[in-house]
Amino acid sequence: MTGTQQLPSVDDVRTALKDVYDPEIKKPITDLGMVKDVAVGGDGVVDVGIYLTVAGCPLKATLTEDTKKAVSKLPGVADVRVELDVMSDEQRTELRKSLRGDAAEPVIPFAQPGSMTRVYCVASGKGGVGKSSVTVNLAVAMAERGLSVGVVDADIYGHSVPRMLGAREKPTKVDTMIMPPQAHGVKVISIGMFTPGNTPVVWRGPMLHRALQQFLADVFWGDLDILLLDLPPGTGDIAISVAQLIPNAEILVVTTPQQAAAEVAERAGAIAMQTRQRVAGVIENMSWLETPTGERIEVFGAGGGQTVADSLSKSVGSTVPLLGQVPLDPRLREQGDEGTPIVLSDPEAPAALVLKDAAKQLSVRARGLAGMMLNVSPAGR
Repeated sequence: MTGTQQLPSVDDVRTALKDVYDPEIKKPITDLGMVKDVAVGGDGVVDVGIYLTVAGCPLKATLTEDTKKAVSKLPGVADVRVELDVMSDEQRTELRKSLRGDAAEPVIPFAQPGSMTRVYCVASGKGGVGKSSVTVNLAVAMAERGLSVGVVDADIYGHSVPRMLGAREKPTKVDTMIMPPQAHGVKVISIGMFTPGNTPVVWRGPMLHRALQQFLADVFWGDLDILLLDLPPGTGDIAISVAQLIPNAEILVVTTPQQAAAEVAERAGAIAMQTRQRVAGVIENMSWLETPTGERIEVFGAGGGQTVADSLSKSVGSTVPLLGQVPLDPRLREQGDEGTPIVLSDPEAPAALVLKDAAKQLSVRARGLAGMMLNVSPAGR
């Protein structure tokens, strides 16, 4: 640095830090009270103190690197040194209040009248139809479209979303607020992140309801465009709890072409008649197997998805679309086991193209009351 080169001021550095976002909260660190102090030395070395929300913050390396990049852009800066500290309990409480308000009990933001988040409950009548595979691929495809997406693994007994999404980090607790980990641009929470190893969850209805409530209210999701809930099979406790906790949620039914599976899937979708929810559509999985010669083998029969869509259309009194038919593809299973959904690992594969198109349809569909069950009765005469 030459003797005539002007050094940045402390205010200049703080202004530059407005471009540094907390990797989990997705807000500027200057707005979150995370800048501890700033000092500019005569030799052009800038020292920046940053508060971490918790000591074991999994993304502190990212935060450090982003801080160095932002400040290094200022003229006259020779080097940037970042010193990390940890927020006190009082500071964490203030951060939580600034993000979630000072309510005595956490509220579910997606259930509020002004919420702009579209909530999809991915349901199936029976297990083994690929519901979780569809959920994670839709989530990643939506995130690839630039949307802010979250996934709740609501299948408490059979949780599998973290592995299929490649989410290996644990949630971070800030005061009474839980910061969900992210994978492939998608925020995710699952009971599997709180249980050691492959320990089974042995709970009854009230505990399932409370767990789902905590996932929706205690987790800081930020401003989501889309929230996907991977429901357990059937129409039991979780499906009822979702209808109570997020009455504006829409149901997305996953089935296979097999008629027996389709009949059971109809029941999962028909719950909308009782809960007064909208049925967003049907996705048929495992539709056919394409051989190397181009021949299609319908391993599980044909027509189940369209049958479910037609039946639900009659039940709810509006069109329930068949959003796509996903062919059998070993890569769909293999990439799920690896934690890299096929829409990322092989985006031109036939299965990936169908899932991406379904994600597009669910992302751009306009809001409205068409197909929504309204809790009104005709006035008496």
